[in-house]
Amino acid sequence: MTELLAVDALRLARGSREVLKGISIDVARGQLVALMGLSGCGKTTALRSVCALEPFDSGSIHVDGISLSPGPVPPESRLRELRRRVGMVFQTNALFEHLTALENVMLSPVHVHGQSAGQACENGIALLESLGVGSRASAYPRELSGGEAQRVAIARALAVDPPLLLMDEPTASLDPARRGSLGETLRALTKEGRGLLIATHDVDFARDFADRVCVLGQGVVVEEGPPADVLSSPRHAATRDLLQHQPRHDA
Repeated sequence: MTELLAVDALRLARGSREVLKGISIDVARGQLVALMGLSGCGKTTALRSVCALEPFDSGSIHVDGISLSPGPVPPESRLRELRRRVGMVFQTNALFEHLTALENVMLSPVHVHGQSAGQACENGIALLESLGVGSRASAYPRELSGGEAQRVAIARALAVDPPLLLMDEPTASLDPARRGSLGETLRALTKEGRGLLIATHDVDFARDFADRVCVLGQGVVVEEGPPADVLSSPRHAATRDLLQHQPRHDA
């Protein structure tokens, strides 16, 4: 498989607190990798560093031929190629409330990447349809259910056809049926050749849909491997803590 993302020895501190202490993660095309750990372990910080929303202190990040270096985040004018390669779905979805679902999806292609409104509209409708929310194209975020809003956010992240998709706690507010439906949607994206890096503490979701899991603990990757191995026979205390604190998802 072709490597899309390579994070090597990434370190990041906030004041005197070192959040990431040299983590290394890789994601290939066609692969769904779950970045796991309890809340506060640095999962979201790692994702934000990969998509250049967070500066880091040392190490390196390579995304499909684009490299990020330690130091301040570059200005947006220098990040256009990175934005074509990485889509980000935030935990809160972060849709613009004054725009319809379709307008949210069209925003980046038109205003950042110079696509015509007609082409962006056509592509946006196709994306929403493919994710099962085509009928909600004219709805505003306040009119969408949590699952619908999440699918619109995924469509927006895919609007410029990035090969790498990042997601932060995508199952946090979903019931079991919607979790399963989301998992199937994400597996379909990997079959298109995309790579997915998903920050989650949802063990059931990772076990059912991930190709590989990386468990963070105290700022480092403490275990890595197939979900069936790591989550069934944990070797590290951080993985055992994750399993112990796992909420039940009743059918």
